[in-house]
Amino acid sequence: MSMPPASPSTTSRESRPLRFAHVVIIGKYHAPGSRNAVDEIAHFLHDEGCDVSLDQETALNTGLLQYPALTVSAMGKTCDLALVVGGDGTMLGIGRQLARYGVPLVGINQGRLGFMTDIPFDNFREKLRPMLRGEYKEDPRALMAASVWRDGHCVFEATALNDVVVNRGGVASMIELRVEVDGHFVANQRADGLIISTPTGSTAYALAGGGPIIHPGLEAVVLVPICPHTLTHRPIVVRADSVIEVVLNSANTTQTQITCDGQVSLAIEPGDRIVIRKKTHKVRLIHPVNHGYFKLLRAKLRWGL
Repeated sequence: MSMPPASPSTTSRESRPLRFAHVVIIGKYHAPGSRNAVDEIAHFLHDEGCDVSLDQETALNTGLLQYPALTVSAMGKTCDLALVVGGDGTMLGIGRQLARYGVPLVGINQGRLGFMTDIPFDNFREKLRPMLRGEYKEDPRALMAASVWRDGHCVFEATALNDVVVNRGGVASMIELRVEVDGHFVANQRADGLIISTPTGSTAYALAGGGPIIHPGLEAVVLVPICPHTLTHRPIVVRADSVIEVVLNSANTTQTQITCDGQVSLAIEPGDRIVIRKKTHKVRLIHPVNHGYFKLLRAKLRWGL
């Protein structure tokens, strides 16, 4: 009597060749327990047959010097996968830098919310093992390029994965901004500031400011006024390839700054022109095959819990 073909065993799946042979770990090295977490993950990767490296800052600050320590450029040229151990802030910082090299990133969450670093540390082995062998979902994320122009000269350039924010400093007074999209005048806004957000950033500061949640598969950007003086100034969703220009009113006297992803900032002056464009390359996030965006929203935003 013939037997039905057996389903693939766990052993046979694990014997599949590695899709990612060289993995670099980027850790939230100042967080409690980070050293042990990075070391544990590195041992797991080594046991799976991967070559393991650390980024320079992680190696230096954890003291795990038995692994090669790589610059961002070296990661981009030699690594097949970047594994981020930390929170979304850690992912934002390295994601902006590695995007140009096309290196995919996967996140193990040691932060708070973890919209991008979505694999819990407690079961990283179960999630990562099939991913290392090609079982994953790819999730490309758009980037924005921001520049500040003063007297005809570019004085600042930065990249944002989440958002570009123009806001007042510590002084409790509004700022005045002129907003244009693709050369078309939108509005003069008096507000605490303005958030220009990608779909990735729509669940961050933009959401707290009353903006919509935008699915990351959409090619869109949302403009969210922060506490506008005129209450009819509402969030506006525009095409991702739109050129957005924001000019600080020349009569403005309040200290104002531009911030990208909450990590890179510059004090701006009256008359400065901020230009925001879509970048050509994207951040390549990867997730387990059972990852679902709405499942993630329910868990992180505690819908129906």
